[in-house]
Amino acid sequence: MAKRYWLMKSEEDVYSIRDLEREGTTTWEGVRNYEARNLMRDHMRVGDGVLFYHSNANPPGVAGLATVSRAGYPDHFAFDRGSRYHDPKSDPDEPRWFMVDLAFQEAFPEVVSLERIKAMPELGQMALLDRARLSVQPVSKEEFQLIRKMGRRRKDGR
Repeated sequence: MAKRYWLMKSEEDVYSIRDLEREGTTTWEGVRNYEARNLMRDHMRVGDGVLFYHSNANPPGVAGLATVSRAGYPDHFAFDRGSRYHDPKSDPDEPRWFMVDLAFQEAFPEVVSLERIKAMPELGQMALLDRARLSVQPVSKEEFQLIRKMGRRRKDGR
């Protein structure tokens, strides 16, 4: 199966690209949106590329890269009454929520801001610009490669 590409959002003060860099890998738990759940459960595969996006940041934007290191599996936090992600309607025999694991790849010298993304005509069809609230979104290979290139180059061109 061909490699796929994703944009995954995290609030910078909750879990940042620097946290992922320090830890190396993380679980991506707590997603409680059915569309995002379906993407993680049904479509994400080991080795897929991830644009790690800081939301509710100044500025919001892509802060670095990760890869999917474990494909979708039941989010066990949904069964844990002590977890903030507990869902009393979720059943271990028929899990409602899923998660993936991510591995750190790279932190950009500067965030590729939402403003810069919006200014690029080649990125005008990104789900980020149309479906801004979705925390897990597919991106095309071309969008991924362009943002990676932008991230590796500072705003001043160096």
